[in-house]
Amino acid sequence: MNFHSRAEVIIGKLFHLFLSQKSRFWGERAILIVAISSYLAHLLLILLVHFGFVTAESRFLTSPISAIYTPFSFILVYEVYLLIFYLPKSTSFYIGKQYEIITLIVIRRIFKDIGTLELSLPWFENDHDLQFTYDVVTSLIIYSLIYLFYHKILKREPVQQETSGQLEKKTSDFILLKKSISILLVPMMLLLALYSFWNWIEAASMDYLSGIDALINVNNIFFEEFFTILISVDVLILLASFFYSDKFHTIIRNSGFVISTILIKVSFSVEGILNNILIVGAVVFGLLIMYIHSQFEEKETIRSK
Repeated sequence: MNFHSRAEVIIGKLFHLFLSQKSRFWGERAILIVAISSYLAHLLLILLVHFGFVTAESRFLTSPISAIYTPFSFILVYEVYLLIFYLPKSTSFYIGKQYEIITLIVIRRIFKDIGTLELSLPWFENDHDLQFTYDVVTSLIIYSLIYLFYHKILKREPVQQETSGQLEKKTSDFILLKKSISILLVPMMLLLALYSFWNWIEAASMDYLSGIDALINVNNIFFEEFFTILISVDVLILLASFFYSDKFHTIIRNSGFVISTILIKVSFSVEGILNNILIVGAVVFGLLIMYIHSQFEEKETIRSK
């Protein structure tokens, strides 16, 4: 057995361990249990504060609606796992998962803010109420764009199956590379999540109230850093694609996806309406890139007949 064959066997075993359908099933169940448990714990803490058993003035402990923020944080970690899961199967679905993650982040932010809405008039003079409005509109726009992305543009691009007999040598090697990257991303994701959680534990141990409010920043640390890693992954895939495809429109598509990921990453470093503009802009840019790519593919298919 040569080196390439041994590498395929090792990568296949590791991939089955971390990213098989079975691993996905048990990971989903574990995250759901943790999410439900965290939600009930947060609700219990809000009740204890409300009845005076615990003294705290954090905005996360004023409304039961704010408790939805906690399970959403764990669900988002699972969405990150799904992003890694889809990376070897389809670049387009992998990018789609990025858009789903940023949409859920905006939705989670809505649940965080809805518990502290002041509902004062004039509405547009209150920064919190204004940000809530931006987020609601942004979530509707992105949700609509994701629908177009999956059901209008990708409807002719099925997820590649792992039947090696259907794949040419170059495509098989490219998928093997993406599987290797996915395997490396799983422990990186777990370590980054643990690091972010540890930072929150440290903040909470020093100051209970600031520890709860610091939860927002901890999540920003996780997603901002993880999207930085994704940019490196996207660039690596882009460079590797030159070995396996010389199609101009495919290279431009992969380059466009890198730009889209960068825009999402930059959105974490800004606040207010600029944050929402960058998020919508990232998804619109990726959607247009994918649409133009699909038009190239259709024209090539027509010519080859």
